Amino acid sequence: MTALEARRRKFEARLGRLLIGVTYVAVALLLVGVALMAANGISPLAGGPALELTTMPARLVAGDPAAFLWLGLLAVIATPVTRVVAAAIGFARTGDRLLFLAAIGILATILASVASVVLGSAG
Repeated sequence: MTALEARRRKFEARLGRLLIGVTYVAVALLLVGVALMAANGISPLAGGPALELTTMPARLVAGDPAAFLWLGLLAVIATPVTRVVAAAIGFARTGDRLLFLAAIGILATILASVASVVLGSAG
């Protein structure tokens, strides 16, 4: 095994642990949100409040079930994006230009998609 292959394997192992950790955190947040909903007698079919990032910290401290659910969902959504960002960093560090550019292209596509949704809903 070459030094480059060894670095890639080490990087992939670290990245795998990071993604597993993020997944566990997301599931824990979702479980806390569901438990708080049940404790407060809130039906999961009742719908929920809109996502408000500015009030999220205060709502988490207050034990608002919706805040935990939103944070858990955001963590689930962030997991694949985290993977692509970490891959881009890893490819850049190992000098793999083609895969680095592919990862950057994927990130650009994700950003364009998010921007189109945000701009579309604003107008």
